[in-house]
Amino acid sequence: MSTATTDQSRFDARLPKEQKEFFEKAAHLGGYRNLTDFIIMTVQERAKEIIQEKEQMIASERDGKIFFEAITNSKKPSKTLKKALADYNAFVSNLK
Repeated sequence: MSTATTDQSRFDARLPKEQKEFFEKAAHLGGYRNLTDFIIMTVQERAKEIIQEKEQMIASERDGKIFFEAITNSKKPSKTLKKALADYNAFVSNLK
């Protein structure tokens, strides 16, 4: 008979008594079962925000570099691209 187990780690923190009481009050007022649930949920939400923000910044910086590279070191348009432009211009001029 096999049982499913999850790997768990322990996290301990020492903090002043007043700060713990403050956190416990927030947990209680926030409707959390206990201080541990409050801390885990709050830290998890903030961690997601930080990671998302940093990943967006990294993607934005990478996109900026790609865009700058494309502008400063652009290649000449291919025959296919020139034909596509001509087709587009012909299409647009027929709409007028």
